[in-house]
Amino acid sequence: MSRRIAVVTTSRADYSHLYWPLIELNQHPEVELGVIALGAHLSPEFGNTVREIEKDGLPLIARIECLLSSDTDTGMAKTIGLATLSLADTLSAWRPDLLLLIADRYEMLAPASVALALRIPIAHIEGGEVSQGAIDDAVRNALTKLAHIHFTSTAMARKRVIAMGEEPWRVHHAGAPSLDHLRRSALLSREAVEQQLGVVLRPPTLLVAYHPVTIHRETTQEADALFAALHQVHAQILFVYPNSDAGSRQLIERTQSFVASRPNTRIFVNLNAVTYWSLLRCVDVLVGNSSSGIMETASFALPTVNVGMRQQGRERACNTLDSLPNADAILTTIEQALSHTFRASLTGMTNPYGDGHAAERIVQVLANADLDKVLIKAPVPIPNNAEEQ
Repeated sequence: MSRRIAVVTTSRADYSHLYWPLIELNQHPEVELGVIALGAHLSPEFGNTVREIEKDGLPLIARIECLLSSDTDTGMAKTIGLATLSLADTLSAWRPDLLLLIADRYEMLAPASVALALRIPIAHIEGGEVSQGAIDDAVRNALTKLAHIHFTSTAMARKRVIAMGEEPWRVHHAGAPSLDHLRRSALLSREAVEQQLGVVLRPPTLLVAYHPVTIHRETTQEADALFAALHQVHAQILFVYPNSDAGSRQLIERTQSFVASRPNTRIFVNLNAVTYWSLLRCVDVLVGNSSSGIMETASFALPTVNVGMRQQGRERACNTLDSLPNADAILTTIEQALSHTFRASLTGMTNPYGDGHAAERIVQVLANADLDKVLIKAPVPIPNNAEEQ
């Protein structure tokens, strides 16, 4: 009998990470896959990226409208509520044997909560990581404690999940599935990237991926320094859209004004995974505070300037240079990243987030896990000599 596995995706970002696990699950003879798209996937403002899922021919069992046209933390909170109501109906009707979630987006609290009430086991990808400058950190840890099967991107992340009280047999070091694109997807040539994006990539070219810092009450307060620095950079600058978090529309408007004020500058609402990875291979530096600048750029030995505190605490390779959120520091760090000396120092580096085989490891476990025993977790052992506080 086939095993029903539901997978939730909320945006272009997590879909690019889930792509190869989804392809393998869909091809598995003993798995019935159901994809649930919600949030930014259904928003014209963020590129209506549900069309990518349709184009890829994956079984889309639900499209859930829940993203408020808002730029506030209240809108984020209400989005979770709307998603929960619709997911309760969807998961009650389809009743999967297992629910697969990824990463740390706030919307993922909704499917995890519904699955808990419906006693549907949860598998979670990319737990055990750290990003202290975003509410994503707390979301990720909450998902870890709600999940029953874990797939971590690094060996350190696996240790951290186990340290949170998860039984070691539940926790699998799979690697980051986004890196499977490098091994399995046909990346575009520089000429094809230029033609698809309608740009000529003249070095030096900076790619900016910058998101609201959701741990701050003012989520865009670090952006002043970034834009002040970028105004002084003599280079071609390309932007990708931020996440749909509180403050994202402020960032979009500010970026659009910046792009309108200077030549050789573009903003892209949505880049599919292959185009984005291909662009990473062509640019000279990535600047911003995206996890992509830490997890994925290392595969190309691409210098990355990580601005501010959003990714504070996340494991990183030697291609990542951290900068305080002030204009002078950002400029100095960009200059270092562009230097021949720094670029040469990255020769032969490896990406700590995986080897491009994550999807097959993940699907092997999902298709064969004994689901009869996963719901009940053993309590965390307490040493007999533990002192009372």
